[in-house]
Amino acid sequence: MTAYIFGIAEGKFEVKTAYRFIKDYWGDWFPTMPSYQKFVKRINFLAPAFVILCELLVSEKGVDTSHTDHIIDSMPIIVAKQQRSKSAKAANSLCNKGYCASKKMYYYGAKLHVLGQKQYKTLPRVRMINVERASENDITVAKDWLCNISDLTIFADKIYTDKSWHEDLALRNVKIITPIKKKKGQECLDFADSLFSALVSRARQAIESFFNWIQEKTHIQNASKVRSDNGLLSFIFARLSMLAFFYW
Repeated sequence: MTAYIFGIAEGKFEVKTAYRFIKDYWGDWFPTMPSYQKFVKRINFLAPAFVILCELLVSEKGVDTSHTDHIIDSMPIIVAKQQRSKSAKAANSLCNKGYCASKKMYYYGAKLHVLGQKQYKTLPRVRMINVERASENDITVAKDWLCNISDLTIFADKIYTDKSWHEDLALRNVKIITPIKKKKGQECLDFADSLFSALVSRARQAIESFFNWIQEKTHIQNASKVRSDNGLLSFIFARLSMLAFFYW
């Protein structure tokens, strides 16, 4: 696990390149490194351990209880791009075909869902992480995810708009703030609604920057080499563990 995470931290994003990097340059530090084939099997076998390690590292950072503003959103983990999304079958317990609105593309893979605590002029502090199949609607995941959450204000995209759900959340002092949707037949929002939506979008920019930063540091969206459920979990949570250890 240390070897793989260290390799990712050094920009070796594929298991093979991470393995070769360790063997060639840091072999003395890892004298019991197995063959490459055994290394891959062990990395996949240790998938649950990577998940637990990430959870421990995230929870270790603690929460600023004086600050209740949070952001929620998801990013795609792409196992196969649009042209192969119909025929791909890798890691099919965690992956299926879905649509990414921000990239305007269909893909085969999963989604990384993140709830982050807003921080002043920096990236959000991660509170919760979840991985679901690509087709799972963000609001469906959030409804299950936030069922025991209380005393939060969460800035979110329009897809999280649901009046009855928001009313239920209000009973636990949870407020979901989303941009205002146009009414049926409405061509444009009035000035006040447009200004409000712009302010919400500005509040959400931190989570978009956070996802871009994750991709830049780990290439987490590029999961085309993944072949199994455990392989995908190791791929995702080894990267998140590296970020939690070195940066968060």
